Amino acid sequence: MKLNTVTCLVLASAMLFSCGKNKENKEETENVAEVENFEYSVDQFADVEVLRYQVPGWDDLTLKEKELVYYLSQAGYAGRDIIWDQNYKYNLKIRKALENIYQNYEGDKNSEDWKNFVIYLKRVWFSNGIHHHYSNDKIKPAFSKSYFDTLLKDTNTVLDSEIAEILFNDADNKKVNLDPKKGLVTGSAVNFYGEGVTDEEAEAFFTGMKNRDPLRPLSNGLNSKLVKENGKLVEKVWKSGGMYGSAIDKIIYWLEQAVTVAENQKQADALKLLIEYYKTGDLKAWDDYNVAWVQATEGNIDYNNGFIEVYNDPLGHKGSYESVVQIKDFDMSQKMEVLSKEAQWFEDNSPLMEEHKKKSVVGVTYKTVIVASESGDSSPSTPIGVNLPNADWIRAEHGSKSISLGNIIDSYNHAGGSDRLKEFVHDQEEFELEEKYGELADKLHTALHEVVGHASGQINQGVGQPQVTLKSYASTLEEGRADLVGLYYLYNPKLQELGLVDDWKSVGKAAYDGYIRNGLMMQLVRLEPGADIEEAHMRNRQWVSAWVFEKGEKDNVIEKVVRDGKTYFNITDYDKLHDLFGQLLRETQRIKSEGDYDAAKALVENYGVKVDQAIHKEVLERNAKFNVAPYRGFVNPYIVPVTNNEGKITDYVIKQPKTFEEQMLYYAKEYNFLPVEN
Repeated sequence: MKLNTVTCLVLASAMLFSCGKNKENKEETENVAEVENFEYSVDQFADVEVLRYQVPGWDDLTLKEKELVYYLSQAGYAGRDIIWDQNYKYNLKIRKALENIYQNYEGDKNSEDWKNFVIYLKRVWFSNGIHHHYSNDKIKPAFSKSYFDTLLKDTNTVLDSEIAEILFNDADNKKVNLDPKKGLVTGSAVNFYGEGVTDEEAEAFFTGMKNRDPLRPLSNGLNSKLVKENGKLVEKVWKSGGMYGSAIDKIIYWLEQAVTVAENQKQADALKLLIEYYKTGDLKAWDDYNVAWVQATEGNIDYNNGFIEVYNDPLGHKGSYESVVQIKDFDMSQKMEVLSKEAQWFEDNSPLMEEHKKKSVVGVTYKTVIVASESGDSSPSTPIGVNLPNADWIRAEHGSKSISLGNIIDSYNHAGGSDRLKEFVHDQEEFELEEKYGELADKLHTALHEVVGHASGQINQGVGQPQVTLKSYASTLEEGRADLVGLYYLYNPKLQELGLVDDWKSVGKAAYDGYIRNGLMMQLVRLEPGADIEEAHMRNRQWVSAWVFEKGEKDNVIEKVVRDGKTYFNITDYDKLHDLFGQLLRETQRIKSEGDYDAAKALVENYGVKVDQAIHKEVLERNAKFNVAPYRGFVNPYIVPVTNNEGKITDYVIKQPKTFEEQMLYYAKEYNFLPVEN
């Protein structure tokens, strides 16, 4: 599970070739070590800013550790095209056409039409497809169909006319539709279900799948596309020799190289199980791998790789491909390890019903890490925190790994500004609290969300997994539940007792101010006028904020202030707000524990979907004067092998791409392992 804010080449015989390619790329990149004043911002277009991130401590790694990071990164990039195809069945064809136009057009590049074409291509790159990475709406070009036809003709680019038309019409308008009235499967363009598969058929298919061990259920449907063949539902499994097999074979190759330089036996054993899973597609192997991976806690290098998060499946079964490769941040991890050690205290002292508390919180590990590479669903738009694995029974019996992406958070902070904050805070006191404690509050909320929140609570015996019981509401309920755990404990003297803060009340107040400000107002800059909220994290931030605002109205816990035509939300009683967060946490856990679909639906639909249109209009107008993109993402640094005169690799160095376009075209060329139709 992720917390968002707001992730060369082929065979052993190709190693020298790939190194050569990287050498050729040296003139196009900058060495981080040579950049005195690191430039975080790479590009800004539409509603997006693209940033760089540094990899501090790289030169402190051993050659073997650098080699491991390199192999794991190559494995991640090898599967890059999978997420494109998962997001939409025509994405790879469309991307190939757009990139061919971009590289071969020799006409007027100063025209508004061409500039709009370039912006469109960048937006498609950023979203891994033609649907917006956050809103799920289809990205509409700001140029005409006739101009696009001219570009196709002038560059000899081939694209089926029916597919070209989709860019401009209303077909497949929503990647992930969460409105049951429109059909969760049939109303979604995401490529997890074949033509003619209905919601009812898909749900019946998964419900009918037997588990060998009901107490340790498999993640049925996680790694397959569900299609109809001769009128019968069958799974096209993502594995070697199956769907996406040509890219998965490259992933396997690089993972096998990683095994040879693993830091310890447990790490090597986990990698071998991941390889077995990719070779067979066996979900039991996936569970075995996750158990081994959770237990492989020693070493400086870690990763996640696979079909993991289910946010893009409207039914909550199918995992999007992603990879994140990380290096341990020793200083921050040591400071934050105390949360892991105190996980049982947090569980015991939570406001949950006693029957919903875990009697033993097992093996929760928390680290702040330095990201070295991201791919698939984690890139260019990336989470800031991750807690895995997602299977509840594995978490209960074996624990989980929680990480905070430290250098990603640092890049966000260094690239930010305070003028926009001043516009939306209620008063100077709120501004000063945010300036002094906001960054720490955010980091602590991420930590509490991941290491305590996702690890807490238990499902009642005999109740199915949330993706089955809560269906399309499972993801936003889980993210909101974890947020609420963090919010409940952010305003608690225990944090000061543990040495994590020097003023728990001020940190808690800053956290509460920021959450309500964002949940009720500032996150709305990400929506088009009139739009409902679709994305799981945005929904959870609104339903949490709107619920406590409504329930606290009698005591004026949060007052709505209108001053000079501008709206502000001012918290008047932090103690009562803390109690309200506890009440909502208790109810949210009850919904999950009991599999109460009707209550989940009521909570999300009543508080998390619809937007106050007057507030939304006002927020957009107030925000318009700031040149701040509502969404940010990242290019990845290149990890470049250095060889001596004999061709032996003597080091790996970090290089930074100059432009967003450079990296996207490089990836398309070097990690192009899938056919355009799968």
